[in-house]
Amino acid sequence: MPGANDVVKRVVLGRALRSDRQSEQELPKYLALPIFASDPLSSVAYATQEVLVVLTLGGLAYLYLTPFLAAAVVVLLTVVVLSYRQLVHAYPSGGGDYEVASVNLGPKSGVVVASALLVDYVLTVAVSVSAGVDNIISAASGLADHRILMALSFVAFLTAMNLRGVKESGKLFAVPTYGFVLGIMTMIVYGVYQAVTGDAPHAESASYTVVPEEGGIGLSGLAFVFFALRAFASGCTALTGVEAIANGVPAFRKPKSRNAAATLVLMGGLAMTMFVGITTLAVLTDVRYSEDPEIQFLGFGEDQVQRSVIAQVSAAVFGDGSVPFFYVQAMTAGILILAANTAFNGFPLLGSILAQDRFLPRQLHTRGDRLVYSNGVLLLAAFAALLIVLFEANVTRLIQLYIIGVFTSFTFGQSGMVRHWNRLLRTGGLLPDKRRAVLKSRAINATGASLTGLVLVIVTVTKFTRGAYIVLLAMPVLYALMRAINRHYSRVAEELEPDDEAVPLPSRNHAIVLVSKVHAPTLRALAYARGTRPHDLTALTVNVDAEETQALQEAWDRRDLPVPLTIIDSPFRDITRPVLDYVRGVRLQSPRDVVTVFIPEYVVGHWWEQLLHNQSALRLKGRLLFQPGVMVTSVAYQLRSSDRLRDDDAGSAPGDVRRPTTDA
Repeated sequence: MPGANDVVKRVVLGRALRSDRQSEQELPKYLALPIFASDPLSSVAYATQEVLVVLTLGGLAYLYLTPFLAAAVVVLLTVVVLSYRQLVHAYPSGGGDYEVASVNLGPKSGVVVASALLVDYVLTVAVSVSAGVDNIISAASGLADHRILMALSFVAFLTAMNLRGVKESGKLFAVPTYGFVLGIMTMIVYGVYQAVTGDAPHAESASYTVVPEEGGIGLSGLAFVFFALRAFASGCTALTGVEAIANGVPAFRKPKSRNAAATLVLMGGLAMTMFVGITTLAVLTDVRYSEDPEIQFLGFGEDQVQRSVIAQVSAAVFGDGSVPFFYVQAMTAGILILAANTAFNGFPLLGSILAQDRFLPRQLHTRGDRLVYSNGVLLLAAFAALLIVLFEANVTRLIQLYIIGVFTSFTFGQSGMVRHWNRLLRTGGLLPDKRRAVLKSRAINATGASLTGLVLVIVTVTKFTRGAYIVLLAMPVLYALMRAINRHYSRVAEELEPDDEAVPLPSRNHAIVLVSKVHAPTLRALAYARGTRPHDLTALTVNVDAEETQALQEAWDRRDLPVPLTIIDSPFRDITRPVLDYVRGVRLQSPRDVVTVFIPEYVVGHWWEQLLHNQSALRLKGRLLFQPGVMVTSVAYQLRSSDRLRDDDAGSAPGDVRRPTTDA
């Protein structure tokens, strides 16, 4: 019968899938859109809000900049989408910016991009979930005190769904994604219709008197430019997640590149339309939004909860408390929370590629029961949960850390694509039509690299003191860590590489059987050791208690065993060091010989049984493995409680191994 752990695992994750069913997990475009594009689509829910947060610091005088800044964001988004369309066709293997940078700019640049993307994926989960919780609280203010707990619960839910598999999570996420697009488009059309017919809606914050931040009045010259650039940098959050499709091309159905490119264009068109529409309605309804409304807004109550921009707009257009209002809030919260799924698909896949390239631990390249990279999913969830707790699920605080990683990867990726096209042009032999296409692609990627590089500088400068320095510290740490892991794997591979010389056979094999009691496991180990026909065989025990040792010797003699029992003293009651000293002594006498240490082990079937038995031999085994010329052999003896595990072997998941118990 399956154990309790197996039952829970199957309920949460579902049945394990065979490796040959991987193709069944590939996605059609209608499922790929909600999985890979939910992040950029959902970011329009807070991108306008972040622009207004900055502009409101200067009072009402600077809100006129909103349409111009939104237009700049749209231009940038258009260029980035077109740039990634080239990348998807040129590099369909799923490495995205990391692969492009590694191949065209060198491995070090690839690691820089990887560190930026890994940080960005973690922040995507933290920001998206926190923004979703914000919109839930906007509809139900009584939940404000449970913000962190709600955010952590949603992270746990997303983790469980992604551990079940890509295709299953896509079906779940399709509903809020398409529901969000439908709700926002309806709100935009109806809101613009109201304004055109002379019945323009007004937001609940339109009547607030705004108190500018100290020093925010009468800005001019460089101060004004810096202020506008800071607002523009905040609006660039609308571009987050665009790279996810390029990283997820292998998950698409064939033809993979064409389907990924079509999904990318559809995502870009929807994101731009909704961002422009929401920004237009925010201007028409005179929305005000502040990082600290109690100080900036006169008449804002201490117990009052500031609602998100999209909540204020939908309340103004549809009516506060109306069914369409709650629909928009529900869909917005849903897509924001599930937008984190973009990271849950991108982070494990990138982690797998990095592990394959020896920049991250190999465990991240292993697929779980449901053919997903389970270790990557769990690692992402842990770091995102940590950020949510540290920043109290506050979107405005978290957003300051955001998009630096995004634009770092954008810039390196597009620069790498320019070099890719240059290399193609240098090879020659291109037909005229093909050459024109390559020149066009190079121009698009060059424009993308220039613009994203400029924005990266702007974002870094304007957000540095507001928290961006944390990301700028985290990325070099990750870079150094990945380089160190790569050096380790390279050094190990070099040491393991066999030379041309034949491996010499050992002169002799000295066998040692560790003995604690005369019981069935010991007798089996002794018989097995004799069956290997060593040059000599020693049964070894450590004397830590004179009476027990005497009883062991008497039991040994009564059985008339063919191997004499060797006893070594341990005045300090330590087992490990006397055995190590004895083994070293044998090795010193015969350096060309090998020593094989046989350790009797009995296997139990329950985790709590494992805790009830002596573990000293496990420590001893670990120390023996570090001794040159010493082989360690475990001789297993299965107890009755392990029968259920043998019965379940056919259905066990790979890696579901119970550790044997040792008693020395």
